[in-house]
Amino acid sequence: MEENLYNNLLKSISEKRKQLAILIDPDKFKISETNSFLKKIPKETTHIFVGGSTVANGETEATVKALKAETKFPIFLFPGDFSQITDSADALLFLSLLSGRNAEYLIGQQIKSVSKLKNTTLEIIPTGYILIDGGNYSAVSKVTNTEPLSQENVELIVHTALAGQFMGSKLIYLEAGSGAKFPIKPEIISIVKKEINIPLIVGGGIKTEIQKEEAYNSGADIVVMGTAFEKAQ
Repeated sequence: MEENLYNNLLKSISEKRKQLAILIDPDKFKISETNSFLKKIPKETTHIFVGGSTVANGETEATVKALKAETKFPIFLFPGDFSQITDSADALLFLSLLSGRNAEYLIGQQIKSVSKLKNTTLEIIPTGYILIDGGNYSAVSKVTNTEPLSQENVELIVHTALAGQFMGSKLIYLEAGSGAKFPIKPEIISIVKKEINIPLIVGGGIKTEIQKEEAYNSGADIVVMGTAFEKAQ
C-alpha cells in the first residue's frame, strides 16, 4: 500500500476524527462468513486489526486475504508472535510488551520477525503495548508469562507509556486484555493522553456505546472493539 497509514492517522487525529478499529482473532473468525461479518460492523469503523495471542499457522494470512477481498478498510496486523506476520495486510503494529519484563516479548519476537520484515511491503509502526488489569487472567498474560499493570498504579502506567515514547514508539496501546471484565478507567486514559504526544490506542473490555464514548472523551485516538461491538449498537 503506497499511502502512509500512520500519517493518515495523524491527519485524522489533528482533524478531531476519532478512529474505531474492529479486532478480529483468526482463531475465532469464520472465513465463510466474512461478508456477513463486515455488514455488521459499526458504520464509524476506520480500521481492522487482525491477530490473537495464539493463532494456528497460516490462519492470519487466510483471514487477511478474505477480508481484503471484501473491504477497503486498512488492515493492521496485531500479532501475538512473529509467525502471524503476513505481507497480505497493509500495516504491522510492531509491538513491544512494555508492561512485562519477559525479554521474549520486549525484543525476542521482534528479532525473530526481522527475516520476514527485511523486504516487506507492510508499513511497520513501532507500538508500545501496555497490558493493564481488566479483572481477569488474560490470554496475553498466559502466553507472555507477564503480569498486567494495576489500574491503581497510575504513575507506573504513565511512566511506562512515556518510556515507550522516549524509546521511539509511534503509538501507545493500552490494553485491558481479551475477555476483560472491565475496561481501562477513563481517568487513566486521560492522564496518559495528557503526558504523551503520540496517538493513543485503547482496547479491552469496551462492550457498550457508553464505554466507547467514555474512552474517546478521555483521550483515546483509536478505540478497539472485538465482537462486543454487536452489543454496542
